[in-house]
Amino acid sequence: MDPEINNDAYKLPSKVLRSTAQPNNVSHPLGFIYEYTYSPPLDKTYEYYVYFHFNEIEKLSGGKKRKINITVNYKPVLSQPLVLDYLKPITLNYKTQGDVWFNISATSDSDLPPVLNAFEIYQFITQLDSPTDAQDVGAIMDIKSSYEVNKLSWQGDPCLPKQYAWEGLVCKGDTIPRITSLNLSSSKLTGEINIWFSYLTELKFLDLSNNELEGPLPEFLAHLPNLKVLNLTGNKLSGSIPNALKKKADSTLQLSVDDYLDTCNMRSCKKKNIVVPIVASLSALIIIILISLGFWIFKRQIVVPSNSKNKGSLKSKHQRFSYTEILNITDNFKTIIGEGGFGKVYLGTLQDQTQVAIKMLSPSSMQGYKEFQSEAQLLTIVHHRNLVSLIGYCDEGEIKALIYEYMANGNLQQHLSVENSNVLNWTERLNIAVDTAYGLDYLHNGCKPPIMHRDLKPSNILLDENLHAKIADFGLSRAFGNDDASHISTRPAGTFGYADPEFQRSGNTNKKNDIFSFGIILFELITGKKALERSYEENIHILQWVVPIIKAGNIQNIMDSRLQGEFSINSAWKVVEIAMSCVSQNAVERPDINQILVELNECLSLEMVQRNNGRERAIVEITSVNLGSQTAPLAR
Repeated sequence: MDPEINNDAYKLPSKVLRSTAQPNNVSHPLGFIYEYTYSPPLDKTYEYYVYFHFNEIEKLSGGKKRKINITVNYKPVLSQPLVLDYLKPITLNYKTQGDVWFNISATSDSDLPPVLNAFEIYQFITQLDSPTDAQDVGAIMDIKSSYEVNKLSWQGDPCLPKQYAWEGLVCKGDTIPRITSLNLSSSKLTGEINIWFSYLTELKFLDLSNNELEGPLPEFLAHLPNLKVLNLTGNKLSGSIPNALKKKADSTLQLSVDDYLDTCNMRSCKKKNIVVPIVASLSALIIIILISLGFWIFKRQIVVPSNSKNKGSLKSKHQRFSYTEILNITDNFKTIIGEGGFGKVYLGTLQDQTQVAIKMLSPSSMQGYKEFQSEAQLLTIVHHRNLVSLIGYCDEGEIKALIYEYMANGNLQQHLSVENSNVLNWTERLNIAVDTAYGLDYLHNGCKPPIMHRDLKPSNILLDENLHAKIADFGLSRAFGNDDASHISTRPAGTFGYADPEFQRSGNTNKKNDIFSFGIILFELITGKKALERSYEENIHILQWVVPIIKAGNIQNIMDSRLQGEFSINSAWKVVEIAMSCVSQNAVERPDINQILVELNECLSLEMVQRNNGRERAIVEITSVNLGSQTAPLAR
């Protein structure tokens, strides 16, 4: 959205107007990342308003200008640069979703560095402590947001006080009211029927008639346990009526739909006044088919060599699950084990008692949809023992889910955290690095065309019950059809701290971007520290800390103190050298992942030799005793 600009409408205190922050020179930006500055992190489900306050306190001469660009969460805020005038305060108001991190920089033709007097961040909360059932409130709020319902009464608590209940709602219950009736007829609703209706589990009456709704009639409406009346007439819905909805219409549901939907041979159709012969143009049918296929089929051919060592094999099919099966597998979404821009991840159990992780796509996240789609396209085609495995999927209208193998030990970020009491030893860290390298080697060199992950970081490296590592989260991945695997991208990719500065400067996406990220991960394994650490009110990147110490030749000072010195110094030095080569400022000098893999295996060998030598020394010490300059066997 475009920012709201006010000229001193906020009447800032004089102390704010008189003080500014600015970098040392015009080429340096001002940056802020909330999650690396404050804790706990922001709740990603909320919207946030960021207010930027500017005031030029320096009287510029000779026609000099201070010109400023602003990005929030990678998105440009201004359609054209902001030019500040002497002692004329300006406040910009910008709305964003989830995270808040911004970058304020000078334009290429600015005479002076950027400045900022103050900024504020506000969380947008629709209401506090609603008396109405929390699930109903969440669902109706998402319906309001998704369809941009602008009814004047749709404010505050949906059900209470009763005299101010939202227009079109009927609620039952005084202590914890539940929404039992929802009438959105003639409310200018557009798009598909939203999955959030399925969360109104006490709903008995639902009227969505005379709107502009389109797309298929979703099966989840049949799973509303108390629904008695459903009116969908006067819309632009297409396709067939799901069998589950037909069966419910034959027993407990009064269903009203337009006469162009599906052919119904049930005797109950006449009884319920449902006339549903299908009349669909060939072009409309083709569009529906293409949309369905487009979600699951990768647009580029990816060929995986079957004779490549450690390259896995292609699987042509994955199990398709219905929404009802998803409900059963997750025990009605009982346990959340993760959350991202796409939506929530739930723990599930299949009929054979196999545990799985189920990633549900949130209908309200457009960015999440693109990443979700990318992940679906890739994981239905690529397979390797060091990539998280896709077991199946669900694709029912707006309901889209991916079902993965469950990784019992969470992710690497959790294990490296200072809060984790189970410290990974050096050998375990090396094995995780080697496993990750195998997975990345498969993406870069085992797939044709090569695949760039583009968001490699510890939270995307999952660990199974034996601490074997697998790369996950392919939402930002791209495949490029040439050996150089290079592409100019205008879409930001990666996570701050792990993203390659070369990509941020040039937009050039290639294998070397992933190599830089892998190098940062190696340094985290070595040091036990985060890519960005907070120190004296500023963010320190891990490279700013480790590089000077490494150049001084003092490796002991960067090794994770929790290792208590239990590692081979030769192995550690070699990993440090590998990590340094990965983060070389000259991307051309960074090694290929297959070379890194060879060297990491050498590090693992050095560590094993050290451990074996240690055991041999221990045996010698147990079986002999030093007597001055003589060594004699102990009595047996």
